[in-house]
Amino acid sequence: MQELIILAHVPTDTVNLGFLPAAQALGLSVVLLTDHADAHRAHYSQPGLAAYPAEIVACDVFNPLAVIGALTCRAQTPAAVFSNSDHLQASTALVASYFDLPHKDWRVTYRAKNKAEMRSHLKLQGLDPLWYGLACGPADLARLAEEAPLPCIVKPREGVASQQVTLAANRDELAAQCAAVWESQPGLPLLLEEYIDGPLYTLETLGDGERVCVLGGFQVTLSPPPFFVELEARWGTGLDERQQARVLDLVRRFGVGFGACHTEFVMSESGPRLIEINYRNIGDYREFLLQETLAIPLFEIVLRLYLGEPLPDLRLAPNAAQIRYFTARSEGRLSTPPAAFADQGDGMQLHYQPLRAAGDSISLSNSNKDYLGVLRGIGPDARRLGLAMDRVSNTLNWEIAA
Repeated sequence: MQELIILAHVPTDTVNLGFLPAAQALGLSVVLLTDHADAHRAHYSQPGLAAYPAEIVACDVFNPLAVIGALTCRAQTPAAVFSNSDHLQASTALVASYFDLPHKDWRVTYRAKNKAEMRSHLKLQGLDPLWYGLACGPADLARLAEEAPLPCIVKPREGVASQQVTLAANRDELAAQCAAVWESQPGLPLLLEEYIDGPLYTLETLGDGERVCVLGGFQVTLSPPPFFVELEARWGTGLDERQQARVLDLVRRFGVGFGACHTEFVMSESGPRLIEINYRNIGDYREFLLQETLAIPLFEIVLRLYLGEPLPDLRLAPNAAQIRYFTARSEGRLSTPPAAFADQGDGMQLHYQPLRAAGDSISLSNSNKDYLGVLRGIGPDARRLGLAMDRVSNTLNWEIAA
């Protein structure tokens, strides 16, 4: 049986409920390399899961040389090396390159993860000359504060899930927001960048190194400033072909061409402006919504690319889709949260997934980590789907005791 090597950091539903069952369906034996082996073993000790890895190997997956060393000790050469982790795309690409397996360009994956390098590369290529600066301490901030356009975005150079991302309206707020981050994480590199006003969209693509297919995109609703928590996303951007082609051109010229890519951009008055290029599958349960909406075996298709198969011609179902996230509004202990359920009727399919359990201690981070649950739905009509989502949302309640 061919071995699929998956590099993982912490356990995620994307791998556990998406890529592992897909690998099983393809007849692959999954070897999971991770720096959190105990956490993964605890997860897979549960009975009744959809799929299990054949083996879990403890490894410093952030170090590609350590991964190569671990894999050369195995009796079998891997058929593919894959990761869906933001943190591990460069390691995965370097390891796969060593074994002459299909892979992304590690330099592109590094630039996508390191947001300062992304901005630098875009500027050097003349693709999107947005103002930015990198601050690793008060001296850098003092220098940059004089030229930073206001309002200004503050975010970790290699952050995830909108954690510690804020909007500074003036120089006092800019100083305070940076100081708050450095108080708990001294010297953490912070990217300061020009704020672009306009609606937020995503572009979801798949590529085999030769051809790139656009699956579509979401319109995203964010929480009010100064934070940027994603609250809702509706499938379909409503953009014309010319606008979408401009975004795809930016992404391809950045270097994206293999595997899955999730790009976020703002449609400004002057056209699309890139916010982030996440060189992996979309997350936060939109990966599952994408598979259900388009009626394609998304996870299997992605893995087949890493096995060296060409991108197939895809017939995408024309469904409407929406996802809604419910965030905690206070800190304390969670009691009696809504249980998971599915609601079907009138052509609509709704699914609610709790993300926190009764008894969990809730602390606010003003990021995607504050999600209590997620409701996703698909149907033939966007308006009717929205009404169904509203109806179900109004039945959901959470109690958080201080």
